[in-house]
Amino acid sequence: MKANIKVDKARVSDAAPMHQMISHFADKDEMLPRALSEIYEGIREYFVVREGGQVVACAALHVTWDDLAEIRSLAVDEKEQNQRIGSLLVKACLEEAKELGIPKVFCLVRKPAFFEKHGFQLIDKAELPHKVWVECYRCPKFPNCDEVALICHL
Repeated sequence: MKANIKVDKARVSDAAPMHQMISHFADKDEMLPRALSEIYEGIREYFVVREGGQVVACAALHVTWDDLAEIRSLAVDEKEQNQRIGSLLVKACLEEAKELGIPKVFCLVRKPAFFEKHGFQLIDKAELPHKVWVECYRCPKFPNCDEVALICHL
């Protein structure tokens, strides 16, 4: 693990590199794509890790209701993986959820093991409110979703 990994709030100038990284993993069918405009509109939701001034990782905490938020768009550059960067981003999202008074954080993923290591538990997607499915119609896999839902109670 690298020393001095710092998680920061994203800046507008981070949107294009974040979009490129998210698109890279979406093209590999490892996460959902995000439009660049959507990243700009939600820039305040994102955390980033930079190395040498370049964004090498990102994640967002998206508030969906008074008691529920979602971690989305967690991406770590392949050259920077397995250094606990993703773990630090999840921790930052969970800490912000606590600060906001949100008791539950969920995620929808294809590979649940990473989130299970961080205290998330598998749940039936039907347990989530319908509001979280508003984006599903834009998904290329709709209606044949291959993601699983996990939740963390803070």
